[in-house]
Amino acid sequence: MAETKPTAAKAATSGQAKKNSNIISWIAPIVCLIAGYLIWRYILGANSGFKEPDLSGGFWPTHKKPINGLYRMYDGGIIVPVLFGLFLMVIVFSIERFLTISKAMGKGNVTDFIRKVQYHLANKNIDAALAECDKQKGSVANVMKAGLKKYNEMTHETQLDTEQKVAAIQKEVEEATALELPMLSKNLVFLSTITSLGTLIALLGTVSGMIRSFSALGDEGAGGNASDLAVGISEALYNTAAGIATSSFALIMYNVFTTKIDGITYGIDETSFTLTQSFASQYK
Repeated sequence: MAETKPTAAKAATSGQAKKNSNIISWIAPIVCLIAGYLIWRYILGANSGFKEPDLSGGFWPTHKKPINGLYRMYDGGIIVPVLFGLFLMVIVFSIERFLTISKAMGKGNVTDFIRKVQYHLANKNIDAALAECDKQKGSVANVMKAGLKKYNEMTHETQLDTEQKVAAIQKEVEEATALELPMLSKNLVFLSTITSLGTLIALLGTVSGMIRSFSALGDEGAGGNASDLAVGISEALYNTAAGIATSSFALIMYNVFTTKIDGITYGIDETSFTLTQSFASQYK
């Protein structure tokens, strides 16, 4: 009973933290989409950036004749702020994942940390190994510390055989790992989704722009609609460029973070092997 209550309290705490974090994860995309629209509407769509501004304002003013390339991006249409919002999401979640994963990696080299723990375990100095975990910190150290505590407990256990003790240590490591890994991969789904979604939304904007272009060509006296034709082509090309840039950035950051997570996961696997093999060899 003494062990069951702390476990329940710990699970409740973890669940509450996860819930709060998920709320933030869903608020961030909404804020980014709003920010994307504000950038497109009030910076790229500022009246001062056009020779013939639409002074009536509104949600989507029909400005004409932008004065330079920056304001021409406004001609990309209403899909552009969506792509801006997606790009901001990539930045926000990249910063969030960088901070989280950097903390999870600990303060020192993981390989060196595991070697130090192995050395202390070889000398049956569990307290020194625990001290190394406190200095290292991070996910690997957290798993190692949980395993070491069970390791220390099993050295004083007299009613179980060696195989059962090793299994108990392995189970403790697996439980600690189950708490650490979801935190590492959390929010990566946004980056992986934007990798594909950015391209699809850009394609939608491209098709929309081409429809506008062919509509201008199909009108009577198409030669007089050269301005509408140019706007349609601009809409298509700006959406294509923005979508490719957003998807490429998201893909790069996703691969960077998954590589770092793989390194941490490998360190956790080494932790499990180190603890079980050390115990099996020294406490037969």
